[in-house]
Amino acid sequence: MPPVVLSLKVPIVPAKRSGLFVISLLGALSVVSPFAIDMYLPAFPELATGFGVPSTTIALTLSSYFIGLALGQVLYGPLLDRFGRKPPLVVGLLLFVATSVGCAFAPDVYTLIGLRFVQALGGCVAQVASVAMVRDFFPRKEAARVLSRLFLFIAVSPLLAPTVGTLVIEAGGWPAAFLALAVVVAGILALVVTLLPEGHKPDRDISLRPGPILSEYGSILRHPRFHTFAGAGAFSFAGLFTFVAGSPILFRDGFGVDGKTYSLIFALLAGGFIGASQLNVELLRRWSSEVLFRRFLAAQVVFGWLFLAGTAAGWLDLYGTVAVLFAFLCCVGITNPNASALAIAPFSKNAGSASALLGFFQLGTGAVISMAIGAAEPNNQVPIVAIFGTTASIGLAILMVGWKRAEATPVIEHPEPVATPAHEHPAAENDPAEAQCCQSSAP
Repeated sequence: MPPVVLSLKVPIVPAKRSGLFVISLLGALSVVSPFAIDMYLPAFPELATGFGVPSTTIALTLSSYFIGLALGQVLYGPLLDRFGRKPPLVVGLLLFVATSVGCAFAPDVYTLIGLRFVQALGGCVAQVASVAMVRDFFPRKEAARVLSRLFLFIAVSPLLAPTVGTLVIEAGGWPAAFLALAVVVAGILALVVTLLPEGHKPDRDISLRPGPILSEYGSILRHPRFHTFAGAGAFSFAGLFTFVAGSPILFRDGFGVDGKTYSLIFALLAGGFIGASQLNVELLRRWSSEVLFRRFLAAQVVFGWLFLAGTAAGWLDLYGTVAVLFAFLCCVGITNPNASALAIAPFSKNAGSASALLGFFQLGTGAVISMAIGAAEPNNQVPIVAIFGTTASIGLAILMVGWKRAEATPVIEHPEPVATPAHEHPAAENDPAEAQCCQSSAP
C-alpha cells in the first residue's frame, strides 16, 4: 500500500461525542466483515448456476475472504499505531467499498475469488480498529463492558445477515448483496470521517519494515498478560467456532431435525451466547475481569466434558444436548470479552498491534477448528463433541500456567479521559462505561 496514501491528512474532529455514540459507531465497524461473510450465503445456488461451476468452487469465495481476514489482522496493527486510527481506517473502508462494487460485476468466479480476498483486506481494518479504539477511548476497567457491547453487534450479525441477504437477493439478484454492502459501508465511512474523533496520536517511531514489525509482535507476544489471556481466550472462544461449524452435523445428522427446527435451536443457543455477553456488563459491577474469566472458563471445561460423557454414553437426548450446549455457550459469552480486555490492557502506544495479534489468534484458532470439523464423519458425533471440552481444557491449562506471571506484571493505566461536564453526556448518568468515554480531539 503506497505510503503517500496512508499519509493522507484525515481531518481530526474535535467535537465531543457521548460514549453511546462512540460504542454504536464502533459496533457498526465491527460487523462489516461478519455481514460480508454471511450476507451473500443464500446466493450460493444462484452463483453456482450463473458461473456454471459446482458449489464447492463457490465456497472458495468464502475461503479467500477468511485468508484475507487473517492476514489483514497482522498487517493493519502497525499501520493503526504508526498513522493513527483514522487514516488506515478510511483507506481500508474505501478499498472495501470499491471491491464490493467489483464483486457485483465480476465476470467469472475466479475474479470473484480474487476480489473477495482484496475485499477482506480492506474490511479487516474495521474490526481491528474498533477493538483498538476501545483501548483509546475507555479506561482499562471499562474495556470489558464496552467489548461486551461490541460483541452483541458481532454476535447478532450471523443471525441477521443471511435474512437480510435473502431479501436483497430476491429483489436484485446476487450482485445486489455486494452493492448493498458497498452502500452501507460507504455510509459508515462518512460517519467515521465526519464524526469519529481520532483516538491515537500518530507515532512515527513505529517502523513499517518487516524486521521491526515482527519484533513488535514478538514483544507483545512475550508479554505475560498477553500470551496468557490471549492464548487462553482463543481456545475458549474456539468453542463458538465448534458450535457454528458442528451444529448441522450434531442436530441435523445426529438427531434428524428438520431445517426449521434446526434454525430455532441455532437461534436459541446463539441467544445464550449473546445474552451472556450482555450479562457480563452487570457482573463486572461486582467482580473483576480476572475473576470472571477464571471462573467461567473452569465452568466451560466442566460443561464441555459433561457434554462428551453424556454423548458417548448415550445419556443426552435432543433436549439434554441443547441444555448442555446452552450452558457451555453462555460461559463463552462471558469469557470472550474479559479475555480480550485483559489481553490488550497492558498496551496503549501499540494497542493497534496488540488488537491485531489478538484477532489473528482468535481467527486462526477458529479456522483450524472449523477445518477439523469439516474432515469429521457426519455419522459419528463423538469426535466433534470432544472438541468442546478439549479446547476449553487447553485454554484453562494456559491460564493456570501463566496466571502468576500475568498477575505479577503491572499494567500502566491509560491516561484518564479528558474531563467533560456531565450535562454534555446524557448517557453518563445511567452508565459508568459511557461516562468514562474519552472525548478526544487532536492528541
